[in-house]
Amino acid sequence: MKIRKYDRQELLPALDFFPEARVLVVGDVMMDQFIWGRVGRISPEAPVPVVDVDREEFLLGGAANVVRNIASLGGGCDLVGVVGDDQMGRRVIRDVAELGGDAAG
Repeated sequence: MKIRKYDRQELLPALDFFPEARVLVVGDVMMDQFIWGRVGRISPEAPVPVVDVDREEFLLGGAANVVRNIASLGGGCDLVGVVGDDQMGRRVIRDVAELGGDAAG
């Protein structure tokens, strides 16, 4: 099988049509958690750092991150995957809906 290489200038015009696209994303859905802070000491119970948390951030991960990327380019999409019936699962569904995606699948 021969793989064709595309030139950047050849692909850029395709972005003009991206807002008309509707993409189905199927895959593992997750919520990524980022914790920022400072390590002040090592725990005496185990050799692990103890973090003084400054802030936390939650971002769509896995297939849900693909949805976020498509939305950032102006495209629409629907997400099919599995999430739990818990706080993070509901948050994934809410965040996907805020991007204009349908997470009913």
